[in-house]
Amino acid sequence: MKVTYMRIATFSLVTILIIFLALGVLYFFAPKPEIKKYIPYSTAFFDRNGELLRLNLASDDRYRLYQTLDNISPTLINATILYEDKNYYQHAGIDISALFRAAWDTYIKKSRRVGASTISMQVARLYWRIPSNTISGKLEQIIRAIQLSRHYSKDEILELYLNLAPYGRNIEGITAASLIYFNKKPIELNISEALTLAVIPQNPNKRNPTAERNLKELRNARTRLFKRWIEQHPEDKKLSSLVDLPLAVRSPEQLPFKAPHFVNYVTSQQSQWKSGYIDTTLDINIQQNLETLVKNYVSSKASKGINNASALLLNYETMSIEAMVGSADFHNKTILGQVNGATAKRSPGSTLKPFVYALALDEGIIHPNSLLKDSPRRYGGFTPENYEKNFLGPISAKDALIQSRNVPAVDLQAQLKNQSFYDFLKQVDISKLKNESHYGLALALGGGEVSMLELASLYSILANQGTLKPINTQARHNNDSNSQISKQLLSKEASYLVLDILKDNPAPNNNVQLEQINQGNFTKQHIAWKTGTSWSFRDAWSVGISGPYVLVVWVGNFNGDNNPAFIGRTAAGPLFFSIFNYLNANNLDPWLVSDTTELEQLNLKKVEVCSQTGDLYQSYCEGKKETWFIPGVSPIKVSTIHRKIPINIKTGLRSCSHKHGETTLEVYEFWPSDFLKIFRQAGISLKSPPKFETQCSLNSLSLTGEKPVITSPQNTVEYYIRFDSSQDQSIPFTAITDPDVKKLHWFVNQAYIDSTEANKTLLWKAKPGEHIVKAIDDSGRANSIKIKVKQTQ
Repeated sequence: MKVTYMRIATFSLVTILIIFLALGVLYFFAPKPEIKKYIPYSTAFFDRNGELLRLNLASDDRYRLYQTLDNISPTLINATILYEDKNYYQHAGIDISALFRAAWDTYIKKSRRVGASTISMQVARLYWRIPSNTISGKLEQIIRAIQLSRHYSKDEILELYLNLAPYGRNIEGITAASLIYFNKKPIELNISEALTLAVIPQNPNKRNPTAERNLKELRNARTRLFKRWIEQHPEDKKLSSLVDLPLAVRSPEQLPFKAPHFVNYVTSQQSQWKSGYIDTTLDINIQQNLETLVKNYVSSKASKGINNASALLLNYETMSIEAMVGSADFHNKTILGQVNGATAKRSPGSTLKPFVYALALDEGIIHPNSLLKDSPRRYGGFTPENYEKNFLGPISAKDALIQSRNVPAVDLQAQLKNQSFYDFLKQVDISKLKNESHYGLALALGGGEVSMLELASLYSILANQGTLKPINTQARHNNDSNSQISKQLLSKEASYLVLDILKDNPAPNNNVQLEQINQGNFTKQHIAWKTGTSWSFRDAWSVGISGPYVLVVWVGNFNGDNNPAFIGRTAAGPLFFSIFNYLNANNLDPWLVSDTTELEQLNLKKVEVCSQTGDLYQSYCEGKKETWFIPGVSPIKVSTIHRKIPINIKTGLRSCSHKHGETTLEVYEFWPSDFLKIFRQAGISLKSPPKFETQCSLNSLSLTGEKPVITSPQNTVEYYIRFDSSQDQSIPFTAITDPDVKKLHWFVNQAYIDSTEANKTLLWKAKPGEHIVKAIDDSGRANSIKIKVKQTQ
């Protein structure tokens, strides 16, 4: 019997030696495995201060995050080696002496089952999912461990182990375990936490720290490891009280689910394989305060049918999103709360108007106090109306923008020549725009659709002196934002002037809270802001700039239901200002619109203009004010509206010249005919200058006043007529005249065509060729332009 026993033992040892010889050969010929390539990982989202927002499951429903060895606590690393494989750095993937002992005890003596798995063998088991309770499985582990050791360093294999080891339930890897159980990154673990995690992989089912029944077993294992630890690190004996503290861990069910719309948005921006740590730009403190403000505001306005709102806060200096509240309640199905209002496309109402004005400023069409026309106009089949269904007549560009008048904005959009408003929006990368013809001139009034993100990007252009920069959601992008692609779309001067106008837009005062705000900090803080109300009251907007922030607020329903209460100023404005009040109260850098140093670097000058006309001031004007203008760009001329004319003392008629003792000089307003028409439409009555005396000659009359300004045809337009067309192919002739003009006489190529009353249209039957069109008023004042008419088939 003893001989048989010895023969079996000898045979077993020979077999083991042959196996190890084969393994030695394998060591040099085994191919290199791709150990990181096919493992799915979770994604962890952090705010800019390192607070966990969400931890997503990997595609195989495991919590698993990869982390490099230098970002893992050295205590955890050393404790794991001490507990799992104390000779790890001394062997070549397998511990031969341990294997011999294990084989002898398990298969020869059959006294007890001993594993003898090294860390490398455990990596092989975890990566290739090898069963370890069979001889064949153990042999495969050994082969794979040698293969790993042949091609990877000890640190690389250890790193993979710490990222694959089981830590209870569906948690794998030290990073996921550290984040879930202790809400810490693995580099931040203290000795108690490190020792706790080090002992779990050896028996993850019985040492799962979230199950009460496992805590005793887990504490005992940790205590045994600590005793071994202080043998090597006696200086840590003083930490025994820390190690003895009761375990306090978080379960996966208690993981945070913060800023859900924002995290979902960041996820949607990642490529499909993207996983791991994502340090976002979000500030969770600001985010949660904005969530509370939105929720409370909606609750307070429930009686008006307001039950949903969204808010987006963008730091334009870093182009980082610091808060995104996609809805009033993510979990509320009745308001479609999981829809992200920050990405949803909605009609922007009047929030795009500032950019029409900025383009007009850059093209030299207006300066801030240019006089615009708020009167009924028709553009083909489009007749824009103002929100109040009325017209104010002449109005300054500044007042027209602040009061959000529709007609002046459409008129400015129609005058843009260097770049259409549609092309500007395309450059800003507004997505899903239809053909330009689909919108026509309604684009400035909210005819298209934009998202809150796109609107924030637009307003950041104004804040960044006309430069479009990409929005960041990940913190690491902030360091290289200057190297990212940016586009100069507006001049610095136009951007400044638009903000200078919008800062004078008064805050809403429709509730007590805002009245208190206006009496406090907001009188000292500049907020350049604009409102918008979409057609049929479906969307209410407020968007603006203060401090380092662009803030966009939307109030409405995701299902598109309208509500008369959805008005930008009264529905979105109060929430907008309450958010900026919170930011200001927390010392988040109130913003002064202009910095003196920066302002001096802009090509801007201030001049005195006539309050009524916006033209350069002259002494006959009743009032004056200062305005900015861009030298060499802005249209600026001496006002000719107010003129001092000689009036016959006896007859009250206008004399041809001033005669001392017979005439007196009086100031009258000589508004051009187009403005006179607007005044009449607005119900404004003006005092007209008297008629000339009959003895005044035509030569003397022609030297007074302003000559006609031909508005149609235009010398910048080529006109086309069809050959043998039966349709009317007339070109309208119109002109602006002085108020004393009654008749206009029209000539083409010095040939008399006809005469019309001032402000009336003459239709000329067009002929192909180049033509000189001349208009002469009844006082002999004349003007002419050259036009081209071409013939097509």
